[in-house]
Amino acid sequence: MTRSSLLLLATCLTGVCALHAQTPNPLIAETKASYNTIKGYLTRAAAAMPEEAYTFKPTPDIRTFGALLGHIADHQMRYCSAARGTPRQTDFLSKTAKADLVEALATSFKECDAAWDSVTDANATEMMGSRSRLGTLILDVVHSNEEYGYMSVYFRLKGIVPPSSDRAGRK
Repeated sequence: MTRSSLLLLATCLTGVCALHAQTPNPLIAETKASYNTIKGYLTRAAAAMPEEAYTFKPTPDIRTFGALLGHIADHQMRYCSAARGTPRQTDFLSKTAKADLVEALATSFKECDAAWDSVTDANATEMMGSRSRLGTLILDVVHSNEEYGYMSVYFRLKGIVPPSSDRAGRK
């Protein structure tokens, strides 16, 4: 390795170390970024879908859009409260009005925000039942992404661009 290559490598490593030092919990910061992305998509989706479409079912055997949101909010509340060590069950799935479901989703995000704020690189592997604290939160993000994928089909069938694809609506 030449002297200039070593100098370049040392400079790069110094920059990485400086960035790492600025983030007290780099592992959590990286995974929380994924949570914040799906949180934005789901929040925008709940607001963007017209109220009359909350009863829309792509096929008879699939949930309505509103039921899908209720399911997501229930799941988030269950998993995020478990990650905080205070498991809670909700019944947001029973709600049908857009305003109630948007509020339910916001409530579940408050629980998830608190869960993400409570986890650190030091306590991430602490077991909360059968999963680690971080594993529980990651599973919730994976689930939310999967459900958002389904939700995008509802949008397309209604002739609406899903938030993740809506370049004009991005903030």
